[in-house]
Amino acid sequence: MLFICYPKCSTCQKAKAFLEATGVAFETRDIKTNNPTVDELKDWHRKSGLPLRRFFNTSGLQYRALALKDRLPDMCEDEQLRLLATDGMLVKRPLLIAGDTVLVGFQEADWKDALQ
Repeated sequence: MLFICYPKCSTCQKAKAFLEATGVAFETRDIKTNNPTVDELKDWHRKSGLPLRRFFNTSGLQYRALALKDRLPDMCEDEQLRLLATDGMLVKRPLLIAGDTVLVGFQEADWKDALQ
């Protein structure tokens, strides 16, 4: 199981504490120093079943600085994936990847369901 987070993010810290409390084994990856590749993002997007816009950290400084709220609707999926791969801070976090299950953001109930 792969847990992708930004260690300074309070939501990521809560998610990590949750994982530790459940006793599951997981590998941690810092999204800022080791951002996802286009291929990883494509795979996770497909497995998640979520719209690609859900992978964007809409509350992040980079999202606002790049005016992505206005730009994303005019971008094709490949452009959006390439953009996400340029900076891990653009990606919604935390991410939990467990086989064919991909969770974006931390919702404790969803994570409990996924880990059972």
